[in-house]
Amino acid sequence: MSIVLETYETEQGMMVAAADVSVVGELFEEDGVRVDVDEEFYGKTDRTVPREEVVERLRRASIANLVGETAVDAGVEAEVVDEENVLRVEGVPHAQMVRL
Repeated sequence: MSIVLETYETEQGMMVAAADVSVVGELFEEDGVRVDVDEEFYGKTDRTVPREEVVERLRRASIANLVGETAVDAGVEAEVVDEENVLRVEGVPHAQMVRL
């Protein structure tokens, strides 16, 4: 599965936004939780990156937003996401990470 990736510099450090291509442009809502996988934030579907690049950037990130099976699995591999803390919205995995 292909992943889109955007990085942003914030006052807290690097923020990574990554999503599976298959969910970009989608909106998921369930039990008051809303996940909008906006192409402007997560990245354009014509600019995918290898999973290894996502893992490497996540290891250096201070903040991360991940949506989709492959993107969230990359967060688990990078050891910035605990599988037990992954939220599923309409069956789609979503994880956020903040390093303090």
